Amino acid sequence: MVSLKKVILSAVAALVAVPGIVSAQVKVDPSLPAYTPVSGVSGSLKSIGSDTMNNEMTLWAEGFLKHYPNVKIEIEGKGSSTAPPALIAGTSQFGPMSRSMKDAEIADFEKKFGYKPTSLPTSIDMLAVYVNKDNPIKGLSLPQADAIFSKTRKGGFPSDIRTWGQAGLTGEWASQPISLYGRNSASGTYGFFKEHVLSKGDYKDEVKEQPGSSAVVQGVATDKYGIGYSGIGYKTADVRAVPLAVEGDEYVEAVPANAYTGEYPLARFLYLYVNHKPGTELDPLRREFIRYIFSKDGQEAVVKDGYFPVPATIANKTLSELGIK
Repeated sequence: MVSLKKVILSAVAALVAVPGIVSAQVKVDPSLPAYTPVSGVSGSLKSIGSDTMNNEMTLWAEGFLKHYPNVKIEIEGKGSSTAPPALIAGTSQFGPMSRSMKDAEIADFEKKFGYKPTSLPTSIDMLAVYVNKDNPIKGLSLPQADAIFSKTRKGGFPSDIRTWGQAGLTGEWASQPISLYGRNSASGTYGFFKEHVLSKGDYKDEVKEQPGSSAVVQGVATDKYGIGYSGIGYKTADVRAVPLAVEGDEYVEAVPANAYTGEYPLARFLYLYVNHKPGTELDPLRREFIRYIFSKDGQEAVVKDGYFPVPATIANKTLSELGIK
């Protein structure tokens, strides 16, 4: 299992040093500046990609348009796998993805342009395993989650899990079959869960594939015996995010502190991919939209959407790599 600690914190050791950033109430790094508009920004932007980031993109667009009301922004969120083809074809300027691009996707992009796409780590998400609010389960290990969702069980759990009794519940729950909800293969969340929980194994045929993240949560909310996976930003009062353990029963709750420290095993960056030729300047419209995302205003939108903001260390490094001051 690749934890957030390995994926993210290895590159940003200063992350947890930000005052208040691991408190119960998520706060934006006070070092981030408020966005200040500039002149000469006009035109149209199109974003094609992640459903998980659809609300974030919308909030960023709404905030940006308050400064530039003549700009037009169109957002299409049907899944992370739709982002790379759109960037390659030039039909979008931004490709939000809830997973990293695959090697084959990067190779296709590089074949077309001669350089790799640029990934911007805009925010932090925790992929949660949701159950109905009335479900009393205390937690699941990742091998158990694999045995629930996968027919190949590459996670190493000794037996298939099809009832809540097999997952550890007793009484009226013991004989009840587990009802599975998930995303479709176009989704980055589908791919992330497949890689990090199913160890690249195969989903069970019984998984009810949903067109969007909110649909997964809604399905579990209305199905007492349901279980599904979705981003933490889609959590509602009708579901519970199950504490998870890499193995055994040392369960880790899906709360902000555990995402930032790397203890929660399914924390991840939410990326925005752009086509940026190294050594060149971005056009003013894309430059300012990116600068807005990594400002105090843009990261407050991240919190509003239920995700976790990046600290100034990440924001400044990202902007610097793009030549944005």
